[in-house]
Amino acid sequence: MPPIDPEQFVRLVKPLLERNDLPGLLEFLKSNWTKEQITSLLPSPHTDARKVAALCLALVGCRACIPDLVPHLKDADAMVNQMAEHALWSIWFRGSENEEANHQLCRGTQAMNRRELDHAVRHFERAIALDPGFAEAYNQRAIVRYLEEKYDASINDCLATVEHMPCHFGAWAGLGSCYAHEGRVEDAVEAYERALEINPHMEGVRQLLESLRGRRRRN
Repeated sequence: MPPIDPEQFVRLVKPLLERNDLPGLLEFLKSNWTKEQITSLLPSPHTDARKVAALCLALVGCRACIPDLVPHLKDADAMVNQMAEHALWSIWFRGSENEEANHQLCRGTQAMNRRELDHAVRHFERAIALDPGFAEAYNQRAIVRYLEEKYDASINDCLATVEHMPCHFGAWAGLGSCYAHEGRVEDAVEAYERALEINPHMEGVRQLLESLRGRRRRN
């Protein structure tokens, strides 16, 4: 599997990005390179190649790409951070090998966005039944339970998420928020710290953590 030349990769992909032709880009990537070849560009000293590679993995990446993407949440370049985060969320949302489970997750998030929370939960539960290891299905159900103020149920789903996907900074942050609502300050601090250890660019989480630390000092 020959390595990709970083400058050539950027030069070939850039016109499709400039046209915002995502279907064309997806087909072009699949026709020319493997996921492994694109992933191999992530450690490149060529900053634009790292950016474009992370963006492309949002389209074609899979679970095997996750360990290579996570370190780039701490990349020296802010745009690489953002592209890596976007790629991780994209991979998580299509993370099941069962296509029907992915479909149920998509339908559930659409229902949640419409505030049809009962319908959303039913879709997430179908996704979990089809693939009990589907981390994002647990995470999305955790969000619904949080919106319903069912914090214990949300905690259980956050814990299931990080059991299946330990680098899921979103679930760690959600866990911290649930603990904070229950007055479990030490547990909340620990969960927020874990989220920021993985993804240090979550400023909202950082502010919540500092607020909790301030409350702890006052007590």
